[in-house]
Amino acid sequence: MSIFGAVDFDDHEQVHYFYDKETGLKCVIAIHNTKLGPALGGVRMWPYEDEQEAVTDVLRLSRGMTYKAAIAHLPLGGGKAVIIGDSHKDKTPELLKAFGRCVESIHGLYITAEDVGMSVEDMATIHDTTLFVVGLPGGSGDPSPFTAIGVYQSIRAAVYHRLQKRELKGIKIALQGLGHVGYALCELLWGSGAELIVTDIDRGLVEKAVNEFRAKAVAPDAIYEQDVDVYAPCALGATINEKTIPLFKCTVIAGSANNQLKTAKDGERLSKLNILYAPDYVVNAGGLIDVFYEGPNYNEQIVTRHVERIHDTLLDVFHKAEKLGIPTSEAADLIAEERFKTSKA
Repeated sequence: MSIFGAVDFDDHEQVHYFYDKETGLKCVIAIHNTKLGPALGGVRMWPYEDEQEAVTDVLRLSRGMTYKAAIAHLPLGGGKAVIIGDSHKDKTPELLKAFGRCVESIHGLYITAEDVGMSVEDMATIHDTTLFVVGLPGGSGDPSPFTAIGVYQSIRAAVYHRLQKRELKGIKIALQGLGHVGYALCELLWGSGAELIVTDIDRGLVEKAVNEFRAKAVAPDAIYEQDVDVYAPCALGATINEKTIPLFKCTVIAGSANNQLKTAKDGERLSKLNILYAPDYVVNAGGLIDVFYEGPNYNEQIVTRHVERIHDTLLDVFHKAEKLGIPTSEAADLIAEERFKTSKA
């Protein structure tokens, strides 16, 4: 398998493979760009079908982190790590410490954090063997609430831009995924009077949302064709693709999932259908913003104010897209690239 010939290889600066026989650790760390600063991005543990799938994911995710940091005005680069394995069965303290040693060997060029399949407690274990980890207990902690705030502000911005409504009361939202971010988002939306339709592979979480938020539950495959104002993808990526787009009956798409578009052409497809897409790495930057501020002077109010600026950043993206006559996904890329490609940092 060739890294340099991979479809998702985008001039990545470094791609590291690690294997630890004793713990069974198999991981890949990808560093996309460090022009603005060290690469910061979470570690994801997932039972990938094969090595190619893991590499594709880490290449796409690390690139997205570069764009996310740049558009969020953070002095950081983009990186990501993936561990091949089932977090419910294969994750052990020894494996996490082995991963920490892998991170430490890169000498600060990559800083890790929590992602899918990981927890704040896991970050503490990783911290036993590396200094280069954020999102620790007693630090900024779980960044999910701030990611949810950013998604909430993004939905507000998109609804205002497309529907000219400043409030979310009565707005119908189909939410895919009730993990840490998705569930926190439900709480914010419900508090604003939105009507929720939810799905998740975890039936317990679905039932909880139905009871707490009076949400309507639907099967995972049925979420795409709900007659709603907003579709909020908050699970894994690539749910916006050639097969699902014809099913959409929404006006706006804004959610926390990474890499929501399977291909760049999907952004064009949404634009042609007049569906307003809020680019994922703009929308979900709240968690990155939160862990950036971690340290002895951490101030939750400062973090919240920075995250809430995502609202206005999105409006800038929408206006640029309209001015240039291009999809919003391309407009966001242009804004981010102007920052990390021209910076002298």
